[in-house]
Amino acid sequence: MSVLDLARPEILRMQAYSSARMEASDGEVWLNANESAWPSYGQQGAYNRYPDPQPAVLLDALAGLYGVARERILVGRGSDEAIDLLIRAFCRAGRDAILVQPPTFGMYAVCARVQDAAVIEVPLDARFGIDVDAVVAAITPAVKLVFVCNPNNPSGQRVSRATIVALADALAGRAVLVVDEAYAEFAEEGSSTIDLLERYEHLAVLRTLSKAWALAGARVGCVLAAPMVIDLLRKIVPPYPVPTPCLTAALQALSPSGCLAVAGQIREVREQRASLAAALALLPVVREVLPSAANFLTVRFNDAAGAYRRLFEAGIVVRDVRRYRQLDDALRITIGTPEENRRVLTVLQEVPA
Repeated sequence: MSVLDLARPEILRMQAYSSARMEASDGEVWLNANESAWPSYGQQGAYNRYPDPQPAVLLDALAGLYGVARERILVGRGSDEAIDLLIRAFCRAGRDAILVQPPTFGMYAVCARVQDAAVIEVPLDARFGIDVDAVVAAITPAVKLVFVCNPNNPSGQRVSRATIVALADALAGRAVLVVDEAYAEFAEEGSSTIDLLERYEHLAVLRTLSKAWALAGARVGCVLAAPMVIDLLRKIVPPYPVPTPCLTAALQALSPSGCLAVAGQIREVREQRASLAAALALLPVVREVLPSAANFLTVRFNDAAGAYRRLFEAGIVVRDVRRYRQLDDALRITIGTPEENRRVLTVLQEVPA
């Protein structure tokens, strides 16, 4: 069985839109895309021209970074666009479903509901682990996509490779396994499952430059999958998903000097994560600091609302995650600079136990 047997038949049959830049990207006089012949006022770049739909130079950089062939990459606006594209490509409105393990990233469910796809939930266990048997038992013919966030947001825990392999084996011919690795750079080496793409054509991996690469404002991410899946998604991705300024920022970050800088920042985040977790665990107001392989700590408080209010009044904004399953006493705190982390500790030391 091909992974494309799980896709929407109408998407498989449809003729993709062919943009002017896709049909012709070379030439001396460009008069095929109804662009302005004059550069944008006050801008140095060629912003009057549409960008490459899938910039070859960016695909090459990402292929080198992740160790995959260009044909396995589709770039777009962060991971969010990839989530939306996958759901629209595989889920028929009112008929199909996705499966998630709450508490987890909320956009999986949001994108599914926009598509009128059902959302099946198999909660994480008490220690935020995935129950593989329960996930497999919940799979029905309607389920086309199973999302796994690794490391998970908002709990921070890493999903073991054995768990991913077990899910991939069990879902073969039944559903696409989508592993969201937005925070993978902050986990220990060898945490990524990108190398499994060669083994499983029904596996897709999401990566982003928003977190470790400090490009949240540029919105550049990608989905890595079998070439046939990438070709399917290309049919429905908007014509020009990577604006020229965002491409420039991404290439600067992915340059040799940029990679060195990011490696240093990742080491700093890991060090600060460990020291902040240890310091928070000693505070009387803190009940528990959950283990984290991401760039944040999820912390249980005796009075989470009171801790949030004190931090906010001090000008420190953290994420209130009390609405999530199993986290009704918790706040999520992103790892900041050493000075920012000290400010958090100073404020929380003054919160009544």
